[in-house]
Amino acid sequence: MGCATQSGLGKTSEGDGYKLVWADEFNKKGAPDTANWRYEKGFTRNEETQWYQEENATCEKGTLIIEGRKETRPNPRYEAGSSDWRRNRKNIEYTSSSINTSGKHSWQYGRFIMRGRIDISSGLWPAWWTLGVVGRWPANGEIDIMEYYRKKLLANIACIGANKKAEWYSNTFAIDSIGGTKWASKFHTWRMDWDENAIALYLDDQLLNKVELTKLVNKDGSDVNPFKQPHYMLLNLATGGMNGGDLSNTKFPNRFEVDYVRVYQKR
Repeated sequence: MGCATQSGLGKTSEGDGYKLVWADEFNKKGAPDTANWRYEKGFTRNEETQWYQEENATCEKGTLIIEGRKETRPNPRYEAGSSDWRRNRKNIEYTSSSINTSGKHSWQYGRFIMRGRIDISSGLWPAWWTLGVVGRWPANGEIDIMEYYRKKLLANIACIGANKKAEWYSNTFAIDSIGGTKWASKFHTWRMDWDENAIALYLDDQLLNKVELTKLVNKDGSDVNPFKQPHYMLLNLATGGMNGGDLSNTKFPNRFEVDYVRVYQKR
């Protein structure tokens, strides 16, 4: 884990009253630092096509690379006739990685910054997001600081609605409207400012979404606000599934590259 320099802070300068409390600069070579990250393994959610495994996450030249690959091998959890989509697939067709700080690091409020580059090829679903440490989803709360699929960027916040399903506060942006493939060829900076009043999500210092915490109380009768508790963060590259889209014409391997992730909190 490297140290943030003053020149790299941008809007996280001392004048804003923030202090760096945690960062991963990915300056080591090889696997991500296990003091910061744990891995998801196997098929996980949203009927996505990728099998998550450790091998697809590596650090090179100060950058975390999460690589999506097209590779076929038997699904070790396969059960013929199973109704579970994780088990009724005879083969693994794609692999990737998903890493998170669960059980290692979590934060309540602060400024979260990630500088990264995403591939916008069809069917890819990169994301940088958080989940509350207490409660079952979606009652624990979800913040999608960076999410991309089906030719659009998303900035989402979710609690549980009165129907017991996720209640989303979302803004979406057509990728072509912000520069398309030329835009995606470069690194960009995503930011979340989260305090006791609101959650604000930014891309390159442009506000994408802002929601007051008073709107984000769970509607399940508990009156719990899942954004008044610590959250942990996740970085992943998913493929296909319920939202990812068609992969039939997508070339592999593909990469979600992360220069750094930093968390600041008020003094």
